[in-house]
This record gives sequence, C-alpha cells and structure tokens, in this order.
Amino acid sequence: MKSIVDLFCEMVRVDSESGNEGRFVKYASELLEAELGASCELDAYGNLIARVDGVDSSADPIALCAHADTVKPGIGIEPVVEDGVVRSAGETILAADDKAGLAEIIGGICTASRRPPVDVVLTLGEEVGLLGAQNLDLDKVRSKVAFVIDGEFLHEIVIGGPTHIGMDITVIGRAAHAGMRPEKGISAIRVAAAAIARMPEGRIDSETTANVGTIEGGLVRNGVPERCTLKAECRSLNHDKAIAQAKAMREAFEAAAEEAGATVEIDESVAYRAHAIDRDAPVVRTAVEAVRSLGLEPDVKVITGGTDALVLCNRGIEAVVLGTGGEDAHATTESIAVDRLEKGALLLRNLLESLA
Repeated sequence: MKSIVDLFCEMVRVDSESGNEGRFVKYASELLEAELGASCELDAYGNLIARVDGVDSSADPIALCAHADTVKPGIGIEPVVEDGVVRSAGETILAADDKAGLAEIIGGICTASRRPPVDVVLTLGEEVGLLGAQNLDLDKVRSKVAFVIDGEFLHEIVIGGPTHIGMDITVIGRAAHAGMRPEKGISAIRVAAAAIARMPEGRIDSETTANVGTIEGGLVRNGVPERCTLKAECRSLNHDKAIAQAKAMREAFEAAAEEAGATVEIDESVAYRAHAIDRDAPVVRTAVEAVRSLGLEPDVKVITGGTDALVLCNRGIEAVVLGTGGEDAHATTESIAVDRLEKGALLLRNLLESLA
C-alpha cells in the first residue's frame, strides 16, 4: 500500500461534508476492495460495511469504525506536509476528523501479521447527530465488539457518554405594529428571552450541561414578532439528571409563555442514553493493552460528548473510542503529525495481532 501519509492526503482531497458523503464512500469502497480484498456493501441508509477476512486466526470478528462526513468548510481541501505535520493549505479544515481514522484502520489491517476477521464500518452523518450509527443495519455487521477510531489523543480511551436530549421549541405570541400598536402584541422573542433567563443553563454540575444553540424570530424591524423558534439541548452522564434538566427547561418556557399570554410548543427527543462500559470489560482491556504497546499511559474516561460508540453501545455492540492523534478538529487550524498517523496505525496493528 501507499505510505499512510500519502493515503491520508489522498483521502482528504475527496470532499465529504455532511450530507454529501457519496463520492467519498464510493472511493473508500474501491480502496478497501483494492488494498484489503474487502467485500463491501452499503446498508439502506448508505453506511459502508466492508468485510475483511482474518489471517492465521480463529478469533471472532471485530469491527473497526470511522465516519465518512466532515464539518464545514470541507470542500477543496488541499493538504500540505511541512516539518512532519499535515495541515490544510487553504481556508478549510483538514478532515483528520475522521479520515485519519480510516487511514489508520487500513494501515493497521495491512501491516498486521495476524488478525481476526474485521468489519470496517464507515458511517454517514456523524457530525450532524450520529445519524449513520443510529441507522446502521446491524444485521450486516458480524461483530458484537467495536473500536471507533475517532478520538483525539492516542492515549485516550473513551468508554462512555451522556444521555442527550434535543428540544425544538416554538414560542407563539401575537403580531402587532411595533410603532403604532406595540401594546397589542406579544413578543415571542421577549418570551423566549425571559424563559432562557430563568432556566438553568451552561455547566449544571460535573455530569450535566444545557444549552440554547439557535434562536430565530420575527419578520420585520417594525413588527412585534409573533413567532420564535429555538434549538436547545441538555445532556448528562446520569440519565435521571438529563430528564430532570429537560423538565426544568420545559417548565421555564411554559411559565414564561403563560405569564405573557403566549403559547409554546416543545418537541423533545432522546437522541441517545447515558452508558459506560465496565473498565474491566475485555474490549476495554484490549484497548488499554494496545495503547500501552506504544509506550503510552492509557487514560480511560467517559465524556459528555456524543460518539458513534455510545450509539452502538445503546444498540447492543460494546464499543470504545480510540484516538487518531489529530489536533484542533473542526477548525481551519486542524493538523496531524505524520508520526502520530503512523503510531495510530501501529496501535491498531498491535490491537489486531493481540486479538488474533
């Protein structure tokens, strides 16, 4: 195969912003077939599942996972390698999140002298809500154990995450001319502001956060706004705390609307539920050994961010997140050192050989 840095640079030149991953998925399918002899297929959602045979092993299959999509700005990425570091040459992200993950998966599989059968899973829509993992056809995945290569630091192993509750809120007031008859109106924006001011937000405690991410309202400068829409969320490593936080947010909007004579509609959904794998579980021990094989001290942790691994755990597959070695994900300053790319592939080679 090509050097891992050349492979990675080739990957990031193939655009795949969220919602437009098709070209990259086709490229990845052809690459996996050529480099690994993989048998590739798409599920109904468009996720790629590539089955790779084992070598000198009777072990059960495992899954190695990455995601195909990138955040914006991710069109026309041109990677530049300078002083042993890969960066974007222009005003785009680099897309080490998560094409470094796929490059390291291929590098690890190619160089492993022994390995179990591997399902390489490439999901869609991770950056916009973990959509591919939520819609992955598990009947097409042979393994009940997965390693998601989508973290940052090579020594970190993420074993759990939060309950995440999304809230789409619509406040309905009453329109009026802002100059002639403002007292006839009920400002939906003012009601929303009052609700936000009274609800708990930000860092609630060590396990729990809440946020209002977007707010839109009004049509013209001189009109009392009749309608205001908001997108909010809360999350917690404790499921009951997440439910309680969502209740407090909902009640704040309901109370503010009632006081002003407005109405409020709230669409609330649990995207995924808090879960953590036992630190002594085989999948965690395997990850710990692989990290130590690089001479690094493993940092086993839970985080309040959502991951494909958390979704897979919720769906019956034991999954942990391993790092790629990239830095500054989602920023135009994103980078990855060549030696970290190589170490990421080595980590996976060692992991595969130990599992074999």
